[in-house]
Amino acid sequence: MHFDMTLTLFLTFIAITLGITAWASGRSKSSASFFAAGRSITAWQNGVAVAGDYMSAASFLGIAGLIAFFGYDGFMYSVGWLVAYLTVLLVVAEPLRNAGKYTMADVLAYRMNPRPVRAMASLSTLVVSTFYMIAQMIGAGSLVALLLKGSGVSFHTAVTGVGILMIIYVVFGGMLATTWVQIIKAVLLMAGTILLSILVMAHFHFSFYEFFTAVSNVTYHTPDGKTVVKDFMTPGLRFKLPYGPLELISLGVALIFGTAGLPHILVRFYTVPDAKTARFSVVWAMVIIGTFYILTTFLGFGAATIVGRDYIAKNGGNNMSAPLLAKAIAGDVFFAFICAIAFATILAVVAGLTISASTSFAHDFWTNVIHNGKERKPGEERLVARLAAFVVGLVAIGIAILLGPTANVAFLVALAFAVAASANLPVIVLSIYWKRFNTAGAVMGLAFGLVGSIVLILIGPSVMGIDPPSVVGAARHPIQMAPLFPLENPGLLSVPIGFIGALLGTFLGTVDPHAVQRFEELEVRANTGLGSEKAVAH
Repeated sequence: MHFDMTLTLFLTFIAITLGITAWASGRSKSSASFFAAGRSITAWQNGVAVAGDYMSAASFLGIAGLIAFFGYDGFMYSVGWLVAYLTVLLVVAEPLRNAGKYTMADVLAYRMNPRPVRAMASLSTLVVSTFYMIAQMIGAGSLVALLLKGSGVSFHTAVTGVGILMIIYVVFGGMLATTWVQIIKAVLLMAGTILLSILVMAHFHFSFYEFFTAVSNVTYHTPDGKTVVKDFMTPGLRFKLPYGPLELISLGVALIFGTAGLPHILVRFYTVPDAKTARFSVVWAMVIIGTFYILTTFLGFGAATIVGRDYIAKNGGNNMSAPLLAKAIAGDVFFAFICAIAFATILAVVAGLTISASTSFAHDFWTNVIHNGKERKPGEERLVARLAAFVVGLVAIGIAILLGPTANVAFLVALAFAVAASANLPVIVLSIYWKRFNTAGAVMGLAFGLVGSIVLILIGPSVMGIDPPSVVGAARHPIQMAPLFPLENPGLLSVPIGFIGALLGTFLGTVDPHAVQRFEELEVRANTGLGSEKAVAH
């Protein structure tokens, strides 16, 4: 019965968002409208949209599942994602809005030789966006197929459906449609999370003492059938010795610095009219995101105590913790509502990723690298962006189906955050704040961060590992040998590698008088906003 209600809610959400796309398509006639929603988004709208873009299925379903299975260690993921927005607020939001036009590369190219810098920045953006998108698509396929079990919707069908919808949003509605899809999704997600948290506390008579006492006495069974009683408030369930503390620090580095380098988050600051609005939108986002991640405590611990870790493990795994909690507390209708929110979450995030990747390809690579900053005919950049969105969508669908529902989604998300933290953030920060920084430094910083993070993940325990004989036929680790790098997330090492590459390139390259001169212009513009409405000369 529940899948009929879930499917109805899914279709209702799709109908509403397609209506928004049709409305937005009539208002996306210029490049500024298509790429930046005409810079007409208000602070609260952009703040809610940023939150909607950021709170992915990994946040809603994944964090609740991690807390339900690993207690305190799972909650540390929430802390990393929340603190990350302090970096965005204090370091990049205002300068990015004032100094750029449509993409992250606008800031990097402002005072550098634009073609090599834009080419590398576009490559980095496409890598981050694609891996993040593939992870969302695989998650979408697995979850939608599971949530609609019995309705005949397979993994391949779910992936294809989500992919087609995101292509429609971006190709026809541009940034305006994407923004409003994200706003609606954020409102639904917060409503569902707040209501579910209240119901969890009602189960414990609104007593925090009773709630945390139950959390401290969670029991579950290991694969060999032994009963385990573990205080979920004690660290060590997820981040075990000897590398547990380093793993936690490395994850924090990737989340805190990666967020400020995620292309689909950065492009949101171009949709507002000025830097003041950009700052206020980050504050709005922090309030919403902070509230959400605090409430994941009730979702995760509530699932562990009310539903039970053993039951969750047998009925879809830890990603199903929040939906199963909703079903246990309020029945099939609320379960269907939470499932629909999960679906809306995935659609909004993949739409944001798609427009970020297609904008970077069209604006940075096509117009500014291939055609040296000139559109050959009016509207060409928008046409290329639409075609790029179509191609990116098809590639993401194809790779997600090829990898299948058993792919390690956490590995793909870790790669996206690690690349963003290691490649994008160092060059953004140094471009804005270091006068001596030059083109060679920007290119080497992007290259070192990009290659370093990917190599460290490929030789780390996410890819390399020796599985027991019982699972070698469908091995969790593609490379069956001991990992050469001990940490799942490489941020602790790959972020310094990105900075080292940028420093080496700068000192090995010659002093660029043009870059030094433009630094002073960039400094004025980044801090005052003078000239920020004009097109970047490069």
